[in-house]
Amino acid sequence: MVLPSAMTIVVGVVSAGAAVVGVSAVITAAGFGAGGIAAGSLAAKGMSLAATTGSGMGAVSVLQSVGAAGFAFATKAVIATAGAAAGVRGSRFFRGR
Repeated sequence: MVLPSAMTIVVGVVSAGAAVVGVSAVITAAGFGAGGIAAGSLAAKGMSLAATTGSGMGAVSVLQSVGAAGFAFATKAVIATAGAAAGVRGSRFFRGR
């Protein structure tokens, strides 16, 4: 069994944290927040498009729920795992392994 290096562990942990914070920040920046959907934002445009076309309201609802209440613990764990895996894989790619 090959143990990961300390650098690989650090990259994985940092990537996991960055993924959770980054996804939340992107959702908030799009206009989904605790006070509802921000006027004139990308979220407002998406909601208008979903209401006009009759599809996509489920996605808007989920994003608004996340913007208002945040992610569930299990969802954060999945995002962190994906972020860690991507970070470790990316670090190996750039190191040529």
